[in-house]
Amino acid sequence: MSLTHAEIVAQLQSRWPEHQVGRSQARIQALCDLLGNPERSCPVILITGTNGKGSTAIMIDALLRHLGLRVGRFSSPHLVHLTERICIDGEPIADEVFDELVAQVSPMIDLVDAQAIDGISMTFFEVMTGLAYAAFADAPVDVAVVEVGMGGEWDATNIVDAEVAVVAPIDLDHTALLGDTIAEIATEKAGIIKAGSRAVLAAQTPEAARVLLARCAEVGAEVRREGVEFGLIDRTPGVGGQLIRLETADGPLGDILLPLFGEHLARNAALALAAAEAFLGGRALPPEVTTAAFEQVKAPGRMEIVRRSPTVLLDTCHNPHGARATVAAVEEAFAFEPLIGVVAMMGDKDITGVLEAFAEGMGPVVCTSITGSSRALSTADLAGRAADVFGVERVHQAADMATAIELAVRLADEAGPTAGVLIAGSVYAAGEARALLVHPSPESAQ
Repeated sequence: MSLTHAEIVAQLQSRWPEHQVGRSQARIQALCDLLGNPERSCPVILITGTNGKGSTAIMIDALLRHLGLRVGRFSSPHLVHLTERICIDGEPIADEVFDELVAQVSPMIDLVDAQAIDGISMTFFEVMTGLAYAAFADAPVDVAVVEVGMGGEWDATNIVDAEVAVVAPIDLDHTALLGDTIAEIATEKAGIIKAGSRAVLAAQTPEAARVLLARCAEVGAEVRREGVEFGLIDRTPGVGGQLIRLETADGPLGDILLPLFGEHLARNAALALAAAEAFLGGRALPPEVTTAAFEQVKAPGRMEIVRRSPTVLLDTCHNPHGARATVAAVEEAFAFEPLIGVVAMMGDKDITGVLEAFAEGMGPVVCTSITGSSRALSTADLAGRAADVFGVERVHQAADMATAIELAVRLADEAGPTAGVLIAGSVYAAGEARALLVHPSPESAQ
């Protein structure tokens, strides 16, 4: 009897989870070899960094599709549905197509599992990476935009020699696996820059910049740097997003409507455009293509409005660097008074650092937990940590996300029309909230 889509997803997710990394590319390479090396079927734009990978990938995807290219995009983690990780033509792969792909690839996965390379079977992320490369080869796509899972050097996605290697801002995160300093983390992430590639670098701290530029010199990679060869010239926040002006390969291009909030997302737009130009060999995109692509871009879970009256925002920020950017963006675009937080976090993150960033902008905060995750910090533990940062009087607790949202909305209603709600602290928290608050129309449902 064939398995249902839900059963297939459950089987995949029962593998070694993506936060437990097997630092080897031997298993994914073995799978891709058995599949006929689908990772070589098209050029790849590979994106690493601590924050901004996902939104940058979404915008590169949009720019290249507006050029008339067929684009595959692999991202992680997903917000609601596993199939969100593999997108073709801007849309998640259909459930039935995904299920058929798994059925075709499973015999090869079993062969690799039987080898127990380095003592373990293929991890969940390795399998998803292999499925993505196989899907892109089957489509086929003209270019794959691939988000690194973690690090770079040994990441499963990095079995390719990317034509364009994009490095978003680097900060401290996943320190147990990547290193305790920005220089150590940058060394891991610099591993996606290889001989013959074009490196597109977001503005970095001096420690990270030194490592990245040394890697480019070592392998002879062409370099495009934010603030030198490209960048955000100016921006004007407005209703529904912001007007931005970017430095392109042909000079300044202005009056671009970006329907996303915050300086960090405007800078990610500049990074995405530079990456698309690098893919074209340094040529500028036609201005009308750039403008149309950015005007229509959607980035779920990135400063996303999911309810009105009161306004409820979702954001996937989960480390201090990202949390500070999100709080600044909310203050600039909305000026809520008060801003009520709904926060849930994983226990292996910098809990205090994120809470300190949130405390700068939030008034009351509702602490909750993420359903079904052994990594999630319990509501009581998070509330105790929050009390040390916010003060006991500002901290509320809710047993689950639905209850937390209900409480936050009630607090906002009681506070008056200037109040708003921000749900943040984890990609998984944003995804759980989005599943509760965003209901796709039947024709758009996957």
